[in-house]
Amino acid sequence: MSGLDVKIYGVAVRFSVRLQPRSSKNEIGGVQNGALKVRVTAPPVDGAANDALVKLLAQSLDVARRDVTIVSGAASRSKIVEITGVEAARVLNLVR
Repeated sequence: MSGLDVKIYGVAVRFSVRLQPRSSKNEIGGVQNGALKVRVTAPPVDGAANDALVKLLAQSLDVARRDVTIVSGAASRSKIVEITGVEAARVLNLVR
């Protein structure tokens, strides 16, 4: 079990993300307290870290950037992300 709680909302999935801006590289770092741990090099200024998060998740799951939405927590490190057009199993595979 991965520890990541992925909820299905129609054709989309939602899950928690714990974002670490100003990291040395962009990467998905496993699960921390039930949330996907994501590190990005961008600073948390003018939405740059959020943009980097969206881009990394879109690339990792092979979906368009427009299919990745930050539902809540845009100004926080803890976020809820919704991705349209991807199965929960693909999200869970990110942490394996």
